[in-house]
Amino acid sequence: MKKIILASSNKGKVREIKEFCQNFEVVAFSEIIPKFEIIEDGKSFKENAIIKAKAIYEKLDEKEKLNSIVLADDSGITVPALGNIPGIYSARFAGEEASDKDNLYKLIDELKANKLKTTPAYYTACMAIVSNSGENTVHGWMHGNVIDEARGENGFGYDPMFLPKGYEKTLGELDNEIKAEFSHRVKALGLVKLLLKTY
Repeated sequence: MKKIILASSNKGKVREIKEFCQNFEVVAFSEIIPKFEIIEDGKSFKENAIIKAKAIYEKLDEKEKLNSIVLADDSGITVPALGNIPGIYSARFAGEEASDKDNLYKLIDELKANKLKTTPAYYTACMAIVSNSGENTVHGWMHGNVIDEARGENGFGYDPMFLPKGYEKTLGELDNEIKAEFSHRVKALGLVKLLLKTY
């Protein structure tokens, strides 16, 4: 069975994907090659996911290319009432060196500035697979509402301000087991696992 190399150094993402793909050997790319800067200049989650996966794949030696699949995730949150921000800029919404909390509170500030206590929003996750067989992408979505405050310590990113559809608690307040039933990344990973059966 081929090894899955994750094109991410985000500890939260790496942990989630390792937990979901327990039947596979899963490693972060930084365990195999030195970290390097990847310019994510795509115009969509799909384009950026492919850019990341291809950049990692091209750095692998020939043996690794033959025996590995590179999996890249590009994801974020979109708020239609605010002109679809932050979208593909979710990870750097408050600046290139911004932390998760910096980004979270910048979006909260945007809601307050527009006098929005709550408004519809959705998460998108696009996953790209690159291997010697070519490239594929899949998407997953999670809909709900954002609120103008942070609640809870679970999850990461914008989770403390996101109320998934049908819930009154934020992702920051819900147990990870509940989130794992319907998150955008879990939906995308479910499709990834179907694809992996063909490799």
